[in-house]
Parts: sequence; C-alpha cells; structure tokens
Amino acid sequence: MAAERLHGIGVNRGWTGLGSLGAASTFLYVGFIGLPVLALLVRAAQQESFLASLTSDLALSALRLSLVTSSITMAIILMVGTPFAYMLARGNSLFLKLIDSLVELPIVMPPVVAGVAMLMAFGRQGILGSTLAQLGINLPFTTAAVIFAQMFVAAPFYIRSAKLGFQSVARDYEDVSQTLGVSPWRTFWRLTLPMSGSSVLTGIALAWARALSEFGATIMFAGNLMGKTQTMPLAILTAMESSLDTALALAVLLLAGSVTILVGLGVLTRRQWREQV
Repeated sequence: MAAERLHGIGVNRGWTGLGSLGAASTFLYVGFIGLPVLALLVRAAQQESFLASLTSDLALSALRLSLVTSSITMAIILMVGTPFAYMLARGNSLFLKLIDSLVELPIVMPPVVAGVAMLMAFGRQGILGSTLAQLGINLPFTTAAVIFAQMFVAAPFYIRSAKLGFQSVARDYEDVSQTLGVSPWRTFWRLTLPMSGSSVLTGIALAWARALSEFGATIMFAGNLMGKTQTMPLAILTAMESSLDTALALAVLLLAGSVTILVGLGVLTRRQWREQV
C-alpha cells in the first residue's frame, strides 16, 4: 500500500512538472506569436494616414484582385479537389497510394521553386508553351497565372483535410444507404459530405487563407503588375519600397482577413458539431 501511495505521489509530481513545462511553453509560444501581431497593430494605429492608405488605389486594386482570384481559385479547388479527395479516401490501388503520397509536395516545395516550375511548364519556353501559344493562350504574367499559382500551393490543404474527413465516415453507412435504393451521388451529398463537414470546412478555410497569402509562386509566374497580377502580399512588398504607412495598412487588412476566416471556421464547425450531437 505504501509503495503504491509513493508511486502515485511520483506520478502526480511528474504530471505537475509536465503541466508547469506546458504552461511555460504555452506562454513562450503565445508571446512569440502574439508580440509581432500586437506590434503591427500598435504601429499601424500610430500612423496618421492609416485610413487614407486603406483607400488608396494600390490597396483597393490589390484587395479587389486578391478577392476575385482567390474566389475563383477556391471554386476550382472545390470542383476538382472534392471528388479527388473522395477517390483518395475510398481507393486502395497502388497508383492512388503513390498519388496520395505526393499530394503534399506543393506544401513542402519552396514557393519560388513552384513558380519557376510553373514557368518551365506553362511559360513561352516551357513544355506546353508552344502548344498554348498556338491556341492563342499566354499564361505567364496574367491574372490567370495568379489563379494557377494560388491553386498550386493551396489545393493540397483542402484535399488533405477533405480526404481525412471522408475517411472518418464509415463505408458501412454508404453501403446501407445504397442498399435502401439511394444513388451513390445522393448518398454522398446527403450522408458522406454532411458527416465530414468539419474537415471539409477546415480544408476550405486553410486553402483560402493560403491562396490569399500566396507570394513566392505568384511573383515568379505572374509578376507584380498593378491591377493585373499584384495581389495583397505583392502590394505590401511594393509599398515597403515607398510608403511604410501603406504597407502597414495592407498588412493589417490581410491580417483581418485571416482572422475573419479563422473565426468563421470556428463558428461553422462549432455549429455543425452541435447539430451532430
């Protein structure tokens, strides 16, 4: 009995020590992440021309282009990525396993390398460049190139999250649904997709945030042309060369967009979780 008591005391002390270490690590992490964000907000609030910078031609043009291109990007990712993620979740062939292992490649690939790779594929001297030119299509340094760059880097975030969500739905449910005469397509929309909704919404939020913040691949493949390819991150780079006030305003605006996406995701997932419970 005494040995068990001492053993229990040792375990409790171990957990107490681990808890203290966790609390210290949490404090350090929150401070490390929160201090730069707080400094950005404080410095931006000190700028007299903050509101004027938000309504400048540079800011409005970049904001409009970012919203339009990222929306198109997400629409394409949802249309193509959803069935692809479902196939990865339900497929079991060696080929699909190989493809599955390469899904995250754009995530670990440096964005600048991604931009160069896209130039080598779709540029004038690229593998498909001459074929596209014959069709009258010129992708590099166009708005379409911005969408291509955003899709390249953002799609894996959605596909991976959606795949995990589809895998969490037991296939027995789908089999039972189809034995009751429900078509596979309707089963997916009425059963599989709602049950994996949290993962799908998480993937949408992560992919959209990544598309909005894309920089490296965009500047290499699409360039930095105001009103044509200059998205918010590229506009911040341009503003840093001439006006810190404008750069801070754009940075705060982009930060607000990221926070909005995270808050919206939290509200939607919490609501869905309550509905399922």
